[in-house]
Order: sequence, then structure tokens, then C-alpha cells
Amino acid sequence: MRSEKILEMLNEQLNRELFSAYFYTAMEAYFASQNLDGFAHFFMVQTKEELDHARLIFDYINKIGGRVILKELKQPKIDYSSPTEVFELALSHEQFITSSIHEIAKAALEEKDLTTHNFLQWFINEQAEEEETMDKILRKLKFIKEDPSGLLFLDKELSTRVYIPPSILQEN
Repeated sequence: MRSEKILEMLNEQLNRELFSAYFYTAMEAYFASQNLDGFAHFFMVQTKEELDHARLIFDYINKIGGRVILKELKQPKIDYSSPTEVFELALSHEQFITSSIHEIAKAALEEKDLTTHNFLQWFINEQAEEEETMDKILRKLKFIKEDPSGLLFLDKELSTRVYIPPSILQEN
């Protein structure tokens, strides 16, 4: 069994991942209400990924003899001024999640919990991809300045995103 500090941090991260799914579902709903189905699809896939992340942490906590503790989720923002605002918030959120995972990894090293540190390496790499994805789309939105033609083109591009469960889920 891991230290109480590490278990508490993992549980907090689990709840952050669940909130992330809720957060991105709200963004999906916003885009669906704007008839931007490709943007909505992008966030539907993002929601599934966040639920995968939560499942991985849930399973890990149980695997190491800990107890999963679920907390109440706050309501995410549901109205936005523009697609650009949505992606600014999404990028900021991913940066927050990255920082949180890094803190757990540092604590695991401090406590010489190399198993947890190793487990978190997948998340560290995943977060680099998450931030890059949000940043690229945000830069495209800023480039097109929300021109309707550009938005429709980007909407079509985002509709092609494919959900692929992480291979690490198959290992557990």
C-alpha cells in the first residue's frame, strides 16, 4: 500500500479527471447548440479520453490497496463567448492537469514510490499531447479570427477525430 499522501493525491487526480470529462461534456453541449457538430464531436472524444484517464487512476488506486474516494463535482461553465474562448479554457485546464500530475510524480519520487512514479509516466506523456492538441486548435482559431468560412472548415476537420482507447487500458 502506498503512503496516505500519495493515495490522497491520486484520489484528487481521479476526481480532477472526472471533472475534466464533465468540463468537456459542457463544451460538447455548447458546440452542439451552435450547430458546430465537428467541434461537438471533438469534445465528445475528449470526454471519453478523460473518462479513460479516470479509469486508469481508479484501477491503479485499487491495485495498490488504496480506497477510491469520489467527491462532488462542481458545475462547469456552460456558456461561452466564442470557440476561441472554449479552447483558451481547454488549454488552461490541460495545463492545470499537467501541473497536478507533475506534483504527484514529484511526491512519488520524494517518497521513493517508484511504482507510482512509473505509472504516472504515461500521463505525463499524454498531457504533452493534450496541451499540444488544444494549443494547435487555439492557434488556428486565432488565425481565422472566427471567420464563418474558416470555422466551418475547422468544424469539418474536427469531425474526423477518432476515439482510440489507450493501450494501457488493455493491459489492466
